[in-house]
Amino acid sequence: MPRVAPIDMDRLTDEQKQVAARIVSGPRGEVRGPFRVLMHSPKLADCVQATGAYVRYAAAVPWKLRELAILMTARHWNAQYEWYAHEKEAQKAELDQGIIDAIRNRRTPSFTDEAEREVWQFCQELYADKRVSAETFRKVVDRHGEQGAIDLAGLIGHYNLIAITLNVFDVETPADAVPLAE
Repeated sequence: MPRVAPIDMDRLTDEQKQVAARIVSGPRGEVRGPFRVLMHSPKLADCVQATGAYVRYAAAVPWKLRELAILMTARHWNAQYEWYAHEKEAQKAELDQGIIDAIRNRRTPSFTDEAEREVWQFCQELYADKRVSAETFRKVVDRHGEQGAIDLAGLIGHYNLIAITLNVFDVETPADAVPLAE
């Protein structure tokens, strides 16, 4: 059960209505998931939605790799809703199901694409060591440029914020979600 009731979309303040309009008119198309909680703090919700719109939809790293990093973050935090939402996106982005399943089961995936391996390694090191090695960083910069490395780090940071929000406030996952094992 959620710790804070999802915002009632029929009872928004003027400020909340403005933020909701920006969310709905953007790539998300609706206010859902963590935003139903974040809307209780409209200024924060607006900052989060703006950052998220960039890192999720326009960052200087390909869609498939963004989704891989999001899944790594969801798995790190056992963020059920985040996993539920982004497993489908990763599939649409054509991330191999074997990689998705390996991340779900906390196994090292088998990669045929070096770019995927590099992003996985970047996330793996960051979550295990709280740092990224010079070698891994250089590989990401060589492939995606400095902006790509910055955008990747920003994406990961953003989805940590989302995962923490989902977990702290026990945002409910849809009934058809397959839970992540702890």
